[in-house]
Amino acid sequence: MKLNKSFLTNGVSVILIGLSFIIDSEIKEFLLFSGLFALSGAITNQLAIHMLFEKVPLLYGSGVIPARFEAFKDAIKNLMMDQFFTKEQLEKFFANEEKKINLEPIIEETDFTPAFDALSKTVMESSFGGMLGMFGGETALEGMREPFSIKMKNAVIKIVTSKAFDATLQNHLKTSSLNNDMLKSIENVIDTRLAELTPQIVKEIVQKLIKEHLDWLVVWGGVFGGLIGLVSSFLV
Repeated sequence: MKLNKSFLTNGVSVILIGLSFIIDSEIKEFLLFSGLFALSGAITNQLAIHMLFEKVPLLYGSGVIPARFEAFKDAIKNLMMDQFFTKEQLEKFFANEEKKINLEPIIEETDFTPAFDALSKTVMESSFGGMLGMFGGETALEGMREPFSIKMKNAVIKIVTSKAFDATLQNHLKTSSLNNDMLKSIENVIDTRLAELTPQIVKEIVQKLIKEHLDWLVVWGGVFGGLIGLVSSFLV
């Protein structure tokens, strides 16, 4: 079972106070002052932690985290957009991805039949169409379909693997609005997800992150309160 630091701190403080009423000796006042100050320090810090997450009537400033959850969401959005999705970061990403682009396998699997059909139609609708009609029309062009596809694939592959094409591609990616469009899309996704947050969810997120460390505030409040009480007992 996990140790409850707050309960333990309050328990030790109460024990010190209780002992001060039982023990009739010179250390009675030391125990009483140490216990009272330790308890007050621990309870004060507990109340402060409670006020951080919960709204307490008549106590101004309480419930600050739920009350400021819009600012919390904005901070998350700004962090993500300013640190992870800057235009410079996207440009680096594109620069790295450009090196991986290999269009050749895609072109090899591409069906160039529509291109040949368009060419065939263009020829038949031209002044050569009537002449070809004497030799079988479009049927006479069918024998060119496979050689045309092969030559087209080779020509396109030669184009996309050329230095000129690579330079044009890189220049286009750097100068186009792609980065800006992507930034806007990312921002819209973040806004959509953050819109689903509620004050309760924000409170639970923060509590989960820092609850263990906040418990130590109660412990140290009790420790320092007890030390102050001990010193005070020498002054009375």
